[in-house]
Amino acid sequence: MDAFANLEPRVRKAVGKRFKKPTPVQQKVVPEILKGGNVLVISETGSGKTESVMLPVFSKWVGGDHKPISILYITPLKSLNRDMLKRILWWGQELEMEVSVRHGDTSKYERYMQAQNPADMLISTPETLQAMLTGKLLRKHLKNIRWIVIDEVHELVSSKRGVQLAVGLERLKEVIREGGGNTPQIIGLSATVGSPRKVAEYFSGGKECRVIDTERSARFSITVEAPEPSRDDVKIGNEMFMSPSTTVRIRRIEQLISEKCSVLVFTNTREASEMLSSRLKALNPDLPVETHHSSLSKEVRIDAENAFKNGELKALICTSSLELGIDIGSIDYVVQYMSPRQASKLLQRVGRSGHALNRVSTGIVIA
Repeated sequence: MDAFANLEPRVRKAVGKRFKKPTPVQQKVVPEILKGGNVLVISETGSGKTESVMLPVFSKWVGGDHKPISILYITPLKSLNRDMLKRILWWGQELEMEVSVRHGDTSKYERYMQAQNPADMLISTPETLQAMLTGKLLRKHLKNIRWIVIDEVHELVSSKRGVQLAVGLERLKEVIREGGGNTPQIIGLSATVGSPRKVAEYFSGGKECRVIDTERSARFSITVEAPEPSRDDVKIGNEMFMSPSTTVRIRRIEQLISEKCSVLVFTNTREASEMLSSRLKALNPDLPVETHHSSLSKEVRIDAENAFKNGELKALICTSSLELGIDIGSIDYVVQYMSPRQASKLLQRVGRSGHALNRVSTGIVIA
């Protein structure tokens, strides 16, 4: 049976405007979430996992009489994934559901209005959840939460932010119970994680949580290369005040960018991305590349994203700011500069290339 057939009629009508049929992950996940239990969904980028989670939640919301705030969507991104937000706002408009966003950059006036007139669905961050729990007026609305969706779980499980969120969720459950509500349904979204069962228990507070893992369908082709410097690298390195080993790595990246159409070059720090970008431009002034990281202004990041998407840039030198699915168009190759330190992080980054279920994600680690 088509998983969409179990959705409320209004949701099914909206679904018909965007999808012809469920993706494999949607076929598995939608019925499970409609049952009401806690669920952790593990799937690759581009599989349709966000809608696989949100559609059954929207269906339950449409089918009941719920006070705001009913749905809490938690994302680890400080600068919100604009593509994801655009899609959720579209669903909200179709279903006459008000959606608002609250994070560290939300103005004092906006926070006041959210407390006075809360939305049906609130998109927030782990840190902001802690702050909201201290607000007297907002706490009254938090007790109405019935669904909590945690996006990009793999980004949180091994960090202090994950600990903070796990504690915040338990505090939130206490607020809901004090208000006479039932324990909310918790749904996690993740790319590859090494211990799915432990991750599921972590964010469900040890309660029962079904793990749905569809990650195995992803196909990767990843190579590791440690280029050896030549005499030319010694000469060029002296001219650019770089060591021969650094020079040969940058020359190899310049070659890869020149050979491909659209490349993401991931570094581990903002400083490394700035250094690599400036060195590439010094090596080849005609190479159309720009830098992208979270310390740059929103306007600068959007300009770089649009230029890349429109084909004006061949590469973006980035950090984890582009790891989590922001829509920048088709990517045919990913370069990881030096070790990413985690296999899951490498898979997430290389997974940005070949962003479709039937393509192979290709990339290289320059070691």
